[in-house]
Amino acid sequence: MADSVAVEVVDAELVDEDENRALPALAEALAPRPVIGRRTLLRPNAPISTTADLPAYTEADFRISQETADLIDGAPPANTSRTYGSALGQFRAWCAENGRVPMPCTTATFVEYVGHLAQRDLAPSSVQVHMSAIRSAHPDGQQPGTKEARQIPRRHGREWARRRTPRKAPPIRTAALSAMVATCTAADDRERPKALRDAALLALGWGMLSRRSELANLLIEHLVVENDGVTVRVAFSKTDQAAHGADTFVPADPALCPVVRVRAWLEELRHGLTSGPLFRHITRGGTIRPRSGPCGDFLSPDAIGDIVKTRARLAGVKAPGDRARPAPGPGTGDLRSGGRPDRPGQDEQPAARRPDQGPRAGRCLTDHHLNRCPVSMKLVVLVALTCVDWIG
Repeated sequence: MADSVAVEVVDAELVDEDENRALPALAEALAPRPVIGRRTLLRPNAPISTTADLPAYTEADFRISQETADLIDGAPPANTSRTYGSALGQFRAWCAENGRVPMPCTTATFVEYVGHLAQRDLAPSSVQVHMSAIRSAHPDGQQPGTKEARQIPRRHGREWARRRTPRKAPPIRTAALSAMVATCTAADDRERPKALRDAALLALGWGMLSRRSELANLLIEHLVVENDGVTVRVAFSKTDQAAHGADTFVPADPALCPVVRVRAWLEELRHGLTSGPLFRHITRGGTIRPRSGPCGDFLSPDAIGDIVKTRARLAGVKAPGDRARPAPGPGTGDLRSGGRPDRPGQDEQPAARRPDQGPRAGRCLTDHHLNRCPVSMKLVVLVALTCVDWIG
């Protein structure tokens, strides 16, 4: 047509002029098919399960409440979350550099990354942390295989052991800890609560050979203070994730006076508090106030470490080589290292670990602990001490 005008077609559909025409019938539902696999075991005369036997899930079967989600998110300790987060960040960066998919990754990618870590000469324990962090970040059923990956840190660990000498932080001796406790003085009433808290924390933590997290989670109800010592209930710890709990006895020590210092701090707390966290945040004005946040009224393990480091710095505690010690213990601000040096009888620390774990490195058992142990435990301890003396 000469007079035709260009028309833009926006949409179109085919319409059957016969409106009464019936629509085509839907295909019949697929017949149920057997649900069976290589690992299926069928007993005699047992029917074979089919897709018709599978439950019909709805959205409700996959939802969790916000309260449950909060419990899941708050389960990992802060240190573990930071460590795993750092490991995952390094893994994602390595995948980006090498053109690999990080989540969910293939077994080949996982094995190659573990080999990369070993080639970087990371400590075997650090390689294991990276492996755990990566697998933990994957959804269930999508984790990469570990059969081949586990061979790498095993071989790397043997080579590492041949080339490396374990590094141990120098222990805190009685004299050094006494100097740290001596810094817990108060010039006025505002500084008094903090001085009492820090002195009790140092004396009790050293006697318990405790980790920072153990001190941070102590409750007032966990303590039984007697004239001959303090019994502390450790509800859970890094080595007791199931929270079975265990008791630790810290004997009275004239040099550090753990009984006197714990009683003084409890007396300060009991002006308004008789239960709840033992070690709490104190304001600059010297008051103890309820706090909100992830830790609530509890001091965090990092805060415990900062207290220990601060007191060590104020006391001028020196490490070998005349270097200022940044933190006592194994460099994390805890109070587990210290006590007996290489030769027995020199500056021994009269404190014991829980009976089920035995004394930590550098500590000795005293009559206080033997009196608190059951007869079977006493025999085990005496036999162990005899063997040590014989070997030495």
